[in-house]
Amino acid sequence: MSEEGVLRIGELSRRVGVSPEVLRAWERRYGVLRPTRSEGGFRLYSTADEERVRRMLALQRQGLSAAVAARTAASEDGEPPGAAPAGSADGLRRALADALDGFDEAAANRAFDRALATLSLDTLLAEVVLDYLTDLGERWSAGQASVAQEHFASNVIRGRLLGLARDWGQGGGPLALLACPPGELHDLGLICFGLVLRARGWRIAFLGGDTPVDTLVRTADDLRPDLVVLTATDPERFSRARSELHQLADVTRLAVGGRGATEALAASLHAELLDADPVDQAARTGATR
Repeated sequence: MSEEGVLRIGELSRRVGVSPEVLRAWERRYGVLRPTRSEGGFRLYSTADEERVRRMLALQRQGLSAAVAARTAASEDGEPPGAAPAGSADGLRRALADALDGFDEAAANRAFDRALATLSLDTLLAEVVLDYLTDLGERWSAGQASVAQEHFASNVIRGRLLGLARDWGQGGGPLALLACPPGELHDLGLICFGLVLRARGWRIAFLGGDTPVDTLVRTADDLRPDLVVLTATDPERFSRARSELHQLADVTRLAVGGRGATEALAASLHAELLDADPVDQAARTGATR
């Protein structure tokens, strides 16, 4: 089976029935995907990657956990891996997960502090924070995590991320205006996106979740940002504001991301599609300002 990269993550997602966010988490966490890069810097996945994901899904249906199924599918000898070292990104993520799942805010803050001191910002956000949130979302969907756990973890993580974001609107770099459309409350990925942009010299104006469209348009008119980014988990969030967003895209650079953003939607809005995970996408955006 060819190992040549031929598939963008959106196409791979459609083929295997797994969201791009989960695929990227599996790539980082387990190594089940082994992409190459296009000349433009986009990840390209092979038919071998597709087969490994399908094998992983089959193993999960047989009762294996996601971790064991993914690593078994990825390994040549079929042996599940050992535990991750405590100081690795995976080990730090597990320490954070254990604390948050147990409603232990002090332990969660200590785990976050260790990760912040040990890892680069990009690695902290991608392989600890976003991987944990993806895993938590999977467990919540499967009934293995409670609403209380999801709310507690989200609030603790949001507080730490916004602490890192202090004064992120200062400086002389290009300005990014970040928001979620009306009805969208999930903004942690957007905060991560902003932090990575900030680390690359951008200034950030963050409006957060459930932003009224007229507020977004008025703020964009006042601030004249170099980039406006909207993210949502449901395409309907964008569709309800299609006319206003189309007009906004005519006067400023507009990008849409999250599970609710599709190629067709972006094209209809005359917007850019952010189809990678927030950290990878922000790194590319920040490098090509």
